[in-house]
Amino acid sequence: MARALARGFVAAELLPAESVVAFDPIAEAVWQFAALIPGSRIAASNLAVVEAADVVIIAVKPQCVCEVMRELAGAETNRVLFVSIIAGTPLAALCNGLKSDRVVRVMPNTPCLIGAGAAGYSLGPGASAADSELVGRLLGAVGIAFPVPESQLDAVTGLSGSGPAYVYTMIEALSDGGVRAGLPRATATALAAQTVFGAAQMVLSSGEHPGVLKDRVTSPGGTTIAGLQVLERHGLRSALIDAVDAAAKRSQELGQS
Repeated sequence: MARALARGFVAAELLPAESVVAFDPIAEAVWQFAALIPGSRIAASNLAVVEAADVVIIAVKPQCVCEVMRELAGAETNRVLFVSIIAGTPLAALCNGLKSDRVVRVMPNTPCLIGAGAAGYSLGPGASAADSELVGRLLGAVGIAFPVPESQLDAVTGLSGSGPAYVYTMIEALSDGGVRAGLPRATATALAAQTVFGAAQMVLSSGEHPGVLKDRVTSPGGTTIAGLQVLERHGLRSALIDAVDAAAKRSQELGQS
């Protein structure tokens, strides 16, 4: 996720690669970061990143956040804007651990790597309107972003944070269906992916309800309604709703732990 964001910021010319400073305790992750963002700098520690940067993005697993906070104990954090993309960890815990109220909690997703991300973000008590504008501009450079109350961030996690995996599964299944019907695998996968992409673009560009767009494809007694009947019979709609809900609840559990 950190690599995706950094590459997206640089690709959007929001900042030069030379201004990006990163640290990871895993050597392979450091090499991958440096290879993906040529010109970026690698720091010797998390503390060194905080000392070198004005905006610090904390991109770790929830299980690692306490260790990171211990490493930053004693650091001068007042001048730094912290942006957390840690799933589930609430603002109160972040502010307490970082000894700073100038924190923004963000839930982005990996398509920001190609400038097509979808994110939500919430401000800590010490984050200013200028901080909000900056975070919105950073996230807007790699997709779309919405300021939301923190109480809604778990829902954002379940929907757009985890959502790409649901869509990849759908594309894989559609491709399998194409192969089952006689198409070569490469052709089936390309058609499935482009179909999902085109349908999503139609929703975003038209502003119309997905149900309205669905009905325009669905002719009386035609092929599409026959396929939709099968999807309804097997509970696709309910399965997707339950998937978002389950992921949101898991995000809540991570925050509580």
